[in-house]
Amino acid sequence: MSASSHGQAPSAIGTRLSIMMFLQFFVWGAWYVSVGPFMTANGMESQIANMYSVGPIAAIVSPFFLGMIADRFFATERVLGLLHLLGGGILLAAPSMAPQGGSIFVGLFLGYMLCYMPTLGLTNTLAFHNMTDQEKQFPLIRVFGTIGWIVANLVVSNVLKADTTAVQFYVAGAASIALGLYSFSLPHTPPPMAGKQATARDILGLDALGLMRSPSFAMFVICSFLVCIPLAAYYAFAGVYVGASGIENVAGTMSYGQMSEIFFMLIMPLCFARLGVKWMLLVGMLAWVARYGLFAAAASSQTMWMILGGIVLHGICYDFFFVTGQIYVDKKAPAAIRGQAQGFLVLVTQGLGALIGAQIMGKVVAHFTQGEVVNWQQIWTIPCVMAAVVAVIFFLAFRDDAKSMPADEEGALGLGAAH
Repeated sequence: MSASSHGQAPSAIGTRLSIMMFLQFFVWGAWYVSVGPFMTANGMESQIANMYSVGPIAAIVSPFFLGMIADRFFATERVLGLLHLLGGGILLAAPSMAPQGGSIFVGLFLGYMLCYMPTLGLTNTLAFHNMTDQEKQFPLIRVFGTIGWIVANLVVSNVLKADTTAVQFYVAGAASIALGLYSFSLPHTPPPMAGKQATARDILGLDALGLMRSPSFAMFVICSFLVCIPLAAYYAFAGVYVGASGIENVAGTMSYGQMSEIFFMLIMPLCFARLGVKWMLLVGMLAWVARYGLFAAAASSQTMWMILGGIVLHGICYDFFFVTGQIYVDKKAPAAIRGQAQGFLVLVTQGLGALIGAQIMGKVVAHFTQGEVVNWQQIWTIPCVMAAVVAVIFFLAFRDDAKSMPADEEGALGLGAAH
């Protein structure tokens, strides 16, 4: 369904979709960065690793929900609205659960992330369905999501000074309910797989596993999985580290990373032309090494430029690794299974890799914490070394062959016959 089919100009549809993306990531950004400092301030620091494990668990589960239910039986905008309304209610209830203990608090957020994670795919589906030129329009609409995250960080941290208070959850909950209501006004988007029988092969994405027969793709997936283990340290503990370094507006400071993300997203086409996929991915991995190196070096002296430098590197860390990886998968996978392949990448990286990484880093932080003294230098050195080892393996073993796959190569991977 194109924009014209709604009787609206493409610019009007684009504005509505941009508002959707802004609110989608405003909701997430309003609490995700600052929940660590909140838990530390409320005696739940031992549960931070578990808190940052609920997102990966939900990332593993949500494709099954989308594949079996949302993609086949209900209009996308209605599922999106209901999930955000339910999620908003959970966020508003979260502060009342904090005094009950870390386990109950984390359990509540597991329920919340099971509502939120499917909406990431739903917003993309809704946006793509209502565009006339996805390649040109989507980046301009998706960037409003990054802006929404930045604004949420600044509102919670710089305006409301709520990095360690329950106000962040009220802000996120109110925004989630607003987005839930707004979703029902979005263009009607029928379920994309309506009428198609759900098969276990489709839902599990088994066709995408055939890509692993390609040595280059297998090496890419293995290295992506391995490097996401140390990457989890940043998402789980960078906010706590920044707060421990004497910075009060934690979320606002962390938003510098998203600001740099916008810049590097804009220059990515130029970088692709000069570097290619392998070097883009490698630069992204090395940026994580540099980030953790800066954090480790700054730990003993609390050198502010090193801490800020590690945060600002987020643009390279995220865009050159995650976005480039998505583009590589899109180039490598046959058209018929690109959706499955992207879901498989999310499952391996932001699901399994991030889950294992959050648990490992939780144990690392606990090991290097004695009473109220945290040895951040040792903590950041470990993911720095881990990321460096993976980068070396990737450099030596990966060969960029992400060209358009001929039909005989599709057959060799066992993909052509299935479609």
